Amino acid sequence: MADKEIGLMAHLMRRAGFGATREELEARAAKGYEATVEELVDPSARGIAPIDEGIMFRHNPGFEIPGGNPTNGQAHWMYRLINTPRPLEEKMALFWHHVFATGNSKVDNCDQLLAQIAMFREDGMGNYRDLLVHLARDPAMIFWLDNNQNHKDAPNENWGRELLELFSMGQGNYTEQDVKECSRAFTGWTIAAKIPRLPYGRYPWQFEYLSHDHDDGEKVFLGHKGRFNGEDIIDIIVRQPSTARFIARHLYNFFVADEVQVPSWLDLPPRDPVAVNMIGETFINSGYDIRSTLRMLLNSDFFKDESVWYAKVKSPAEIVAGTMRLVRDHTSPKPGLAPIGLETLYQGQGLLDPPSVEGWHTGQEWIDSGALLRRINFVADRVGDTSLPGVRSIIDRLADKEELTSQELVDGCIDLMGPARVEEGTRQELVTHVESGGPVRRGGTEEERLAFAQRVGEVLRLIASTREYQFG
Repeated sequence: MADKEIGLMAHLMRRAGFGATREELEARAAKGYEATVEELVDPSARGIAPIDEGIMFRHNPGFEIPGGNPTNGQAHWMYRLINTPRPLEEKMALFWHHVFATGNSKVDNCDQLLAQIAMFREDGMGNYRDLLVHLARDPAMIFWLDNNQNHKDAPNENWGRELLELFSMGQGNYTEQDVKECSRAFTGWTIAAKIPRLPYGRYPWQFEYLSHDHDDGEKVFLGHKGRFNGEDIIDIIVRQPSTARFIARHLYNFFVADEVQVPSWLDLPPRDPVAVNMIGETFINSGYDIRSTLRMLLNSDFFKDESVWYAKVKSPAEIVAGTMRLVRDHTSPKPGLAPIGLETLYQGQGLLDPPSVEGWHTGQEWIDSGALLRRINFVADRVGDTSLPGVRSIIDRLADKEELTSQELVDGCIDLMGPARVEEGTRQELVTHVESGGPVRRGGTEEERLAFAQRVGEVLRLIASTREYQFG
């Protein structure tokens, strides 16, 4: 199988999922690129069943309803990131979690945050208009942006402002008066009263519409006049050209190449205006259908172009889930998943708890001295563990030859870890290090095979420590 086919498939699986082992890449490449895209964007139509959460819950019952324990909620989602047979579905849930950032630091109800993520998983590749309606009715979002305090006689503008600024149109495309009118339209959209959590524990929040608390007066929003309710406002928002551009730029930043941060979008043009326009046009022409938009994006020439293959700094979620999928650890329930779920937090991306409504700053802002060291150590510890199935598979592939040159060992490890990409200077340093350890032989005795495995693990750890490995 051509190296370029594997390289392109690896690029697709990094962006539309969380990476893949060489065995999976080969199987997908044999199936074909377009067929793989179809499996990713529409798994139900291709007969790919969702993950069986029941297995996880039987072994970790605290993951199902974590209540006041966000660690269990993070571990719950990490298990899915590692094991889902529908990787793009999970990747889109992560995408919307970033765009529609909602944090447990305020909500203090991990059950509702997991319910929101489940909604993103269910609706994240559907119609964007419907997704916004579901978001406006989501209890975690209502509490996060205070719409439960948005009353007919005392409007609260938090939800209305962020709906326009960060969830749809972006800065510079609406007025302060539009914010006020939008907020009026969502009065009465609140959380129903529920039984107190003590002594029996938390009861789920539910959406409730209170007609007597809704401002039914005439409103003027983005040049339209009427006695608008929330859904009317969303209908107007999705028809705005600025909304298509905003969503297109988010999709480009998440799936194609790192952009500047959202607050700069009003001042700085897109990295690739042609690609962003193509995404936006597909979004509009499809009737705001995310699945159709993703299908076009993943099949496009600008996505396949080798210039963007390593043009994104991996997010902590991608680092952690991708590493676990590579080494094939925690592919079934076992003790120790909670620390893995917390690892993204230590690297700067606490799942279920973004730092603000703006979400996380991505790209090179994922990296600082502390986060970089944590990222390197996490990956190096796992790829250097020669007992893990995924690492053993790499060792076995490299052991096909009785003896390897230093160059062959380094190139083989780089290839099987991604394929990854390192600069020639970095590669030569790796080769020099291997040469200093003497000839690389598989050997026939148990001691010789163990020594060979340790040398492979050492090279894998060194590759994980390179600057280049932070890009995906």
